[in-house]
Amino acid sequence: MNIRFAIASDLHIALPETIEDKPNRFHLTQFSIPAFDTVLAHLNNLDLDFLLLPGDLTQDGEPENHGWLQEKLASLPYPVYVIPGNHDIPSLEGNGKQIPYDKFPYFYQDCGYQYYTETLDYTCEIAPNLQLVALNSNHFDEDGNQRGFLKPSQLSWLQETLGKLKDKLVLLMVHHNVIEHLPQQSKHPLGRRYILDNSGALLEILDKYNVRLIFTGHLHIQDISQYKGIYEVTTGSLITYPSPYRIIELNRHNEEETTVKINSHRVIDLPEKESYDQFCREWMGDRSYPFIMKLLTSPPLNLEEEEASQYAPYMRYFWADIAKGDSELNYPQLPPQINQHFQRFGVDVIHGQPQFIDNNTTIKIEL
Repeated sequence: MNIRFAIASDLHIALPETIEDKPNRFHLTQFSIPAFDTVLAHLNNLDLDFLLLPGDLTQDGEPENHGWLQEKLASLPYPVYVIPGNHDIPSLEGNGKQIPYDKFPYFYQDCGYQYYTETLDYTCEIAPNLQLVALNSNHFDEDGNQRGFLKPSQLSWLQETLGKLKDKLVLLMVHHNVIEHLPQQSKHPLGRRYILDNSGALLEILDKYNVRLIFTGHLHIQDISQYKGIYEVTTGSLITYPSPYRIIELNRHNEEETTVKINSHRVIDLPEKESYDQFCREWMGDRSYPFIMKLLTSPPLNLEEEEASQYAPYMRYFWADIAKGDSELNYPQLPPQINQHFQRFGVDVIHGQPQFIDNNTTIKIEL
């Protein structure tokens, strides 16, 4: 089995008339459509088997934006499979500006949603002996607040489904992170909202049924992490630096071993904006100060604001460098203990050697 597919995540598609002019807006939604078009211009020449879009397809669940994307995806020369992100169904009931939760599948009948469960999950064969399982991780608590988790019924459906797929290679797609991509992500007040509340329960099931590949988005960074031989590939957003997307080749040598070759690309220029990637980097840096202050004053550092305000300017590109993946972080202007803390957010070092695997790598999956 030789399969080539692509991943683009967190498109945040926004037609011009749906974009609110907010001066502190973090997402560059005004470039969402030209950025996606630029990616498609590349992908359409690659003889792909399919494209995965793991959530946050639209700015904020606007019917106009879902409709635009529906038509765009229908015009592509290869199948596309999607899953909703938190921005796609931001409320249960919806309103005049946002679709309700149960309306999502109607826009994407040709993108995996021919058949789906009540909780907006589905599974389908996407190539011979290759099965996609797509899980919706966006749900609402009793107060109507959106959270990232899987319901018990979803976990039961997943076990039943995987039990029937023992002879196939399974790819799992879900919006929220399952494996941590940042130090102590599931415990940190700024990181835990990006990870499934019950990720441990999902990982137990995946390990039991030998599922080894997860594809996620949400965090807007390039990172590959693993847990017990399960690899999670999370892909950054086209509207935040470094505007990445991935092309992946699967080569299944036999029933026991599969090679996964991952290559990442970036949107560098747009017709509307030369040096788009650097513009995104500076845009992120210009808006980094409040985030860095929260990071410095929150556990485990708990710095006083006066001290944190002295260090924050040196970390202007901290999040941009994390988002890029494979970054070696170093802030010599900070006290050594604090610098060492933030160095842990950069590339992993094993036996003195940096492990540059977040963007371009080859993984061997043993089943």
